[in-house]
Amino acid sequence: MMLELIDVRTGYGRSEVIHGASIEVPADGVAAVMGHNGAGKTTLLRAAVGLLKVTQGTVMFDGADITSMRPSARVKMGLAYVPQGQQSFGYLTTAENLQVVADGRKRGKQLIDEMLDLFPALKDLLTRRAGLLSGGQRQQLAIARALITEPTMLILDEPTEGIQPSVVAEIENTISTLTQRGGMGVLLVEQQIGFALEAAGRYYILESGRITSTGEGGSGAEASVREAMTI
Repeated sequence: MMLELIDVRTGYGRSEVIHGASIEVPADGVAAVMGHNGAGKTTLLRAAVGLLKVTQGTVMFDGADITSMRPSARVKMGLAYVPQGQQSFGYLTTAENLQVVADGRKRGKQLIDEMLDLFPALKDLLTRRAGLLSGGQRQQLAIARALITEPTMLILDEPTEGIQPSVVAEIENTISTLTQRGGMGVLLVEQQIGFALEAAGRYYILESGRITSTGEGGSGAEASVREAMTI
């Protein structure tokens, strides 16, 4: 497994939010973490990328123990994180947002061109400030920025939140394209059950900081997932 969280406990200050959660993300596939608001999904991702200290348990990446490693070192190893909120530099143009990440990389221009092929909607928005883009456009830009770092593990937190259905489909197709190419895994936190299961080969349900159910993805799993989440 490319990324593995083993009996991880973490939280904020003295408040423990994740109580011994374990998940595995394959090197060339997608694992989805689902759960209600407040279940601890974002907290789990922040522990995976090193933004929160793991108080107990282990984070393994590509066979190495990265539990105590700084976030910047994890990025150099191949982790990329796209947090909630379609984050970008609002006063920079779309092109400048991509260029900031590409600067200093040997394949910088080529990587930008590859991102514009993956997200063709951005081609007509290169001179527009990121702060003026729609939510779906900003999300595509945020994912493109992360992919320019050439990660081997992409971590996405609620990529479809507040986004129109047509863009949701584009993001789903992009995730599928990337994993089918090989060489990259995806850890996905998602509220839209249908989207998550279509994208993921394995799912985990997080409830009150604990993994309460897991299984294989695919549309056929939706009924059992909804039952497990008591929707």
